[in-house]
Amino acid sequence: MALTRGPACDDGRVPPTRAEPLARAIFAALGGVVEIGAVRATGTWLLPDVSVGAFLEPRQDDLRRLLDGVRVVGRFSGEVMVVADELGYFRDHDVPAASLLLWSEGIAGLPDPVERLEEPELVRRMCRIGADLQLTRLLQALVTAALATGTEPGEGAAGIAEILRVVCGLAEPGRAGTAPADVHRMWRVAHLPAILHPASDAPEWGKAGYRAYDAELERLL
Repeated sequence: MALTRGPACDDGRVPPTRAEPLARAIFAALGGVVEIGAVRATGTWLLPDVSVGAFLEPRQDDLRRLLDGVRVVGRFSGEVMVVADELGYFRDHDVPAASLLLWSEGIAGLPDPVERLEEPELVRRMCRIGADLQLTRLLQALVTAALATGTEPGEGAAGIAEILRVVCGLAEPGRAGTAPADVHRMWRVAHLPAILHPASDAPEWGKAGYRAYDAELERLL
């Protein structure tokens, strides 16, 4: 997504037409983390055992903290935050193998026959890969939204760090898994080189902003 800034509304928020794509990128990555966390929480790696509703029911406080944090970091209006509910990731729904294939970008490969996607070992591998990808994309989406909506690093980095602390717990429930500092390092090497390269079409204010967020997140995490 191209990094752009435009005029804000009278209340300082970004107009919904520009803010909604930023929010959708965040909610999609969060949705991937929630689905992967629900699969991991079964302990069986069997997709028929997965219940997103049962996974989220005792974690409603965490979910509220996440959405509140996203709203503040992105300066999103209530109209934009409704998108989170419309997408349906945070309600009970099935998690098919095709979703895990999507979140993991097919890195584990497409087996023959395709029904083997539901085999526990492959499900486990797609979850491991997908969690790394979606956590990293979540951080990129958060920083991009913060920069595009004018949330300065000194203000936004603390909120993003707290979002990472909560979401890492959702990604690997009940165990010490990927830490927020790990997500930050993955994000830095996966996204920043292309953005900060001299030939990048990112605006100079954007490059400076990404560098500032990187430094502030490193300090906080």
